[in-house]
Amino acid sequence: MNIYMIKSALADALCVKESSPMIQELFSRFVTPSELLGANESELTCIKGVGPVKARQIVSTLKLARALNTPRTDPYIIRKPEDVFQLMRFEVGHRMVEEFWILPLNTKNHVICKERISIGTINSAIVGVREVYRSLIQRSACSWIALHNHPSSDCTPSQEDIQLTKRFAEAGVLLGIELLDHVITTTDSYCSLKERGLM
Repeated sequence: MNIYMIKSALADALCVKESSPMIQELFSRFVTPSELLGANESELTCIKGVGPVKARQIVSTLKLARALNTPRTDPYIIRKPEDVFQLMRFEVGHRMVEEFWILPLNTKNHVICKERISIGTINSAIVGVREVYRSLIQRSACSWIALHNHPSSDCTPSQEDIQLTKRFAEAGVLLGIELLDHVITTTDSYCSLKERGLM
């Protein structure tokens, strides 16, 4: 999908002309399709005329464009924590702030999608149980894996990591969407809370 197709899709979604100042500023800030497809809500609200509602509309449209532009591949299957590490290490491990991601899984442990739930600071990421399980329910997940990075390059779980994992696991039992593991990663190493008996 090229930049012109994305521009047209965004103009339609926002009910504005492609020549509108909002669309023009959007494409002057994010020059390439990859930059635009990676934009988040906080970046978008810096554009004149884009509030939280319009930012969500833009992100939703960009997600759809990205999905349509992604070639179909064989499903990625999670069999062990190292599979999670190999899938996510280069996407998350190098980040300079903590990011919390979820990997919803189907009945055969195929990854349905990779979703970033929150972006935090250099040593924490605030994550709500309700927010996570709402997303899992929307994706018809049967189970899931939690993942976040440690910018310090030390994968040792904190007490907050352990407590959060236990809250997620308890909610999963009630809702019937089992938390299989919580993996902490950098680009070079990982820690599985399940392997360490911490969940």
